[in-house]
Amino acid sequence: MSKEEFKKKILKAQEEADIASLFVMEKEAHELLNEEELSGFYANILDLSLERLTEVLEAPRKFDMQDVQDFATLRTLYEYAMEHYSAQKISDASALFEVLSGVTDDELFSQSMKIHTQVTKEGIDLEKFLEEYADLAAMEASSSFYIHAFLPKAQKLLENLDK
Repeated sequence: MSKEEFKKKILKAQEEADIASLFVMEKEAHELLNEEELSGFYANILDLSLERLTEVLEAPRKFDMQDVQDFATLRTLYEYAMEHYSAQKISDASALFEVLSGVTDDELFSQSMKIHTQVTKEGIDLEKFLEEYADLAAMEASSSFYIHAFLPKAQKLLENLDK
C-alpha cells in the first residue's frame, strides 16, 4: 500500500471516528509515516477518544469493555494518563485515572484505576509504583493493556481508602 492510500484509509477511519481501526493501522503507520505524521496520527486517536469520553460523561452510560470502540477509547485514555505519569505530571495523571475509574462497568478496570489514582495522589512516582505496587510477573502472563495485577501493598491503599 502506498503512503497516499494509507493516508486515505486513516482519513476514512477518522471521519467514522473508528478508533479501533486506527489501532489496527498502528504498525503500518510506524512503517509509512514520518515522525511528524506519526505524532499527528496519535493526536487524532487521542482527540477522538477525548470526544468519546465527553459523550459518555454527558450521557447516562458507561464504557463497555466488550465494545471494540469503547475498549480502544479506554486504551487510548489509559495510555495518555500513563504518559502524564511517566512525564512526572502526577496530578494530571491522577485526575485522568480517577475519571477512568468511574466510566466503565468493568470492575477489574475500575478497581485498577482506583489503585492508580491513590498511588498518584500519594505522590508515588511511576518507577516506585512499578517496583513496589504492580505485580509485573502476573502482568506478563496477561495480555491486558493496563496494569491490573498488584502486590498486597497496593491493595492496602484501597482498604485505607474505603475506611
